[in-house]
Amino acid sequence: MTTMPKTFAQAAKRHGVPESVLLAVSYMESRWDCNGGRLSTAAGFGPMHLTDGAGPSRSRHHHLDGYEDPRGDDSRPPHFPIEPEERQNGSPTSLHTLERAAELTGESLEHLRKDPAANIDGGAALLADYQRALGAPPSDDPADWYGAVARYSGAAAEEIAATFADEVYEIIHEGATRTTDTGAEVTLPPSPEVHPSRSWLTRLDLPHLTGADAVESPGSVSCEWIPALYRRRPEGKYGNHDIADRPSSQTIQYIVIHDTEELYDKTVGLVQDPAEMSWHYTLRSRDGHLAQHVLTKDVAWHAGNWYVNTKAIGLEHEGFLAAGGTWYTEAMYRTSAKLVRYLADRFGVPLDRAHIIGHDNVPGLLPEKVRTMHEDPGPYWDWAHFFDLMGAPLRPDGEAGTATVMILPDYDRNRPHYIGCDKEHPDATCPPHGSASVWLHTEPRGESPLVKDIGKHPTDESSYSVYDHAARAGTGQRYVVAERRGDWTAIWYLGQKAWFHNPASDPVAVPSRTLIATPRPGLTSVPVYGRAYPEPAAYPADVEVQPRIPLQYTFPAGQSYTVGLTTTGEFYKATTFDTTLHRVVRGTQQYHQIQFGHRVMFVKSEDVDVTEA
Repeated sequence: MTTMPKTFAQAAKRHGVPESVLLAVSYMESRWDCNGGRLSTAAGFGPMHLTDGAGPSRSRHHHLDGYEDPRGDDSRPPHFPIEPEERQNGSPTSLHTLERAAELTGESLEHLRKDPAANIDGGAALLADYQRALGAPPSDDPADWYGAVARYSGAAAEEIAATFADEVYEIIHEGATRTTDTGAEVTLPPSPEVHPSRSWLTRLDLPHLTGADAVESPGSVSCEWIPALYRRRPEGKYGNHDIADRPSSQTIQYIVIHDTEELYDKTVGLVQDPAEMSWHYTLRSRDGHLAQHVLTKDVAWHAGNWYVNTKAIGLEHEGFLAAGGTWYTEAMYRTSAKLVRYLADRFGVPLDRAHIIGHDNVPGLLPEKVRTMHEDPGPYWDWAHFFDLMGAPLRPDGEAGTATVMILPDYDRNRPHYIGCDKEHPDATCPPHGSASVWLHTEPRGESPLVKDIGKHPTDESSYSVYDHAARAGTGQRYVVAERRGDWTAIWYLGQKAWFHNPASDPVAVPSRTLIATPRPGLTSVPVYGRAYPEPAAYPADVEVQPRIPLQYTFPAGQSYTVGLTTTGEFYKATTFDTTLHRVVRGTQQYHQIQFGHRVMFVKSEDVDVTEA
C-alpha cells in the first residue's frame, strides 16, 4: 500500500508539479486530512479539496434557532431574529474542480471523492493544467507556480487569490509536519529561500475588491466592506447594531469566535438586514476571505449577553459545529489568526482563553437565559493550532504539582466519544476525529456519570452530544485542581468536583500558574454572575438601574476557581436609534472573571480572596 508521502511525491512527478507546491496547497486546503470522503462546507472532497459546486444541505444560521437573543439586553424587549427568505446561492465555475480533475485524469467522480490517492493526483493535474493555461513554464522551481496556486483558490477577486497564494508560500517557507486523520505522518521541509514570482497573478485577469479601503484588517489578508444596516424600523425599533465610540467609551476586552451553521453567502445576506442580528466580521471557509460588517468602535448583536457584546468584537466563521473538525479549513484558521492578532494588538486584548473566547464560553445573562446560550464553535475548533498561528502558543507555565492546570490535549490524538453529528440519527456515534475538549465525570472512572450543569440541564443529565458542553473542559481553559488519583485529575467545576482522565504518559492537562479566587473566610458560598454591572448608586437619574441577579450556581467555601481578568462594573444604555440618548454607566464595583465551568462568570471582589496558585 502506497503511503501518503509517496502518493504526493508520485503525483507531483507525474504531472510535473513541484512537490512542495502540491504539499503546501493540500495543507492549506485540508491540512492533509482525508475526512473520510465527506463533503466540506465549501462543497469539496479529500486532501486536495476537489469541489463539485453543491454545498451542504444544512441551511440555518445559528442565530436563527429561536432561543438565544443575540443582543442579550434585558433593559429592552428581546430581539429574536426573523427567519429570512431563502436566498439563491449559485456556485461559480471555479468551484467545479472535481469534474475538471476527472477530465484530466480519467478517474471517476466517485473515485476522486473517496480515494485519497486519486484525489491528490487530481489536484496535481489541476495545478499543472492551470500552469499551462497561464503560459507559465513547467518549472521545477516552486517560485514559478504562484499564478497556478492563486487560481487553485477559485477566487473571484485578485486580492483574494493573492492572499491564498501568499499563505501557501508562507507554508512552503515555514514547512509543516503533521499526523493526518488517517494516521499518516506527512512532512513538508521548510524552504525559506523560495521567493514566488507574483507577476503571474495579473495573467488571471481578476477584478479588484470594492470597498476594501473602509476595512479594519491586517494588510496580509483579503477583506472587503459589506456593511450591516443601521436603520430605524417601525414601532421604535432599529437595527441591527448600536453606534458607539469604543475604545474611548468602553474598553474592548473580548474577541468572540463563532461558527455560522450556514453558508457564507447566506450569512452575509443576514447581516445586511436591519431586522436581523450583526457581528463584526465573517470569514469564508474555502479561501479564508474576510468581510467586515460593523466598525470595531460599534457594538454588534451576536454573543447573547449585552455586557459581553459591549466589550467584544465578534467573528463568524463559515462552518458547522458537528462537522467543524472536518472542515474548519486551514485557510480560514490562518486568516482568523492574523485578524485576531491584529485586533488584540490594536486594542490591548491579551491572547489567552479568558479574553479570546468561543460563543460557547459566554455566560448566560440571567438564570433563565443559561439554557438557551449557544454552543459554537464547539469541541472540534482547534484552539491550540489557532493560538500557534497567532504566535501565542499554549504552553505549560507552572511546575509539576502546581495547584492549577491548563487543559491541553493533543488535538489530533484526542478523540473523545461524541454523538449527534448526524441529525437524522442523533444517537449515532460521530466519526472519530481530533478534539479540543475532555469529558468530565463525577468519579475517577470512565463509566461514571458526567458531571451536571444545573443551568443547561435543570431537569435532565449531561449527555455525550457534540452540542452539549455541560460536562466538558476545553483547550486553553484553566482550572484549580481539587484532587489527583492515579491517572485521573479532579478540578473544581460549577460548584462540584469533576474528574478527567489525565495519565502521566499521555496528559491532557499541563501545569499552569495563574491567580485563583477563593471565598473569603466566614462566607459559606459566593454568588456568581453572568455580567459585571455597576452598583445601583452609579446610575444617573435618566438610566434605569440594572439589577445584579446571581446565576443559579453555587460557589461554596472550600473551592477555588482561576481568575481570567479583573474589571469594574459598566453598563451601556443603548435602547434608541437616537445615539445622543445613549449612556455609559461606570461604577466602582470590582469583579473578577472566573473559569467557573465551560463558560466564564463573574464574582464580586469583596466576596473572594485572590492569590497566586
